Amino acid sequence: MIRVRNLHKSFHLHHQGGAELPVLEGVSLDVAPGECVVLDGASGAGKSTLLKCLYANYRATRGTVEVAGTELTTASDQALLELRRRKIGYVSQFLRAIPRVAAVDVVTEGMEDRTGAREAAEQLLLRLRIPIRLWSVPPATFSGGEQQRINIARTFIRRMPVVLLDEPTASLDAENRITVATLVNEAREAGAAIVGIFHDRTVRDAVATRVVDMGALH
Repeated sequence: MIRVRNLHKSFHLHHQGGAELPVLEGVSLDVAPGECVVLDGASGAGKSTLLKCLYANYRATRGTVEVAGTELTTASDQALLELRRRKIGYVSQFLRAIPRVAAVDVVTEGMEDRTGAREAAEQLLLRLRIPIRLWSVPPATFSGGEQQRINIARTFIRRMPVVLLDEPTASLDAENRITVATLVNEAREAGAAIVGIFHDRTVRDAVATRVVDMGALH
């Protein structure tokens, strides 16, 4: 489901005379359906950069990145948008939502079966302990942990074949970390290929089918 070969990613530091900062150098990785691969390594090792390359937020400097049958390095912008809409779920560390849109509508955004989607969203919001009184409130007013749970619900309401998780439990309490671990395992058991970053060792051990050291990918 995910196939990365000889991936290089560098950034040009324009404010420092155009200096080049290499972050990923020769990374290769395969992830099959039903796997949850957890990326490990020190801060600055390129874990989040790799996730963003898998989502095509960052384009590879060199190498190939194939996700759900699409080669990201050559895909058109339209093809990438369609891939994200139908095949890749991504939980970032921050919630990006349209202002003044209710939390339940943020979770169901873009889903065609509005009635079924709302019912599924409400079940997820209950599981993630979002109080009913907040469902109709824009999540921009929420705490960091509440916003992250909306972010998680928005991803897991859709049965995507690929799920990318960038520290999804970083701002959550113990009960909600357990719930997120359960959601990850349910998605994996349903056949999703999952790549994640988890600094919480208990969550990582609960979801990982394989832990990969970033240094070993080069």
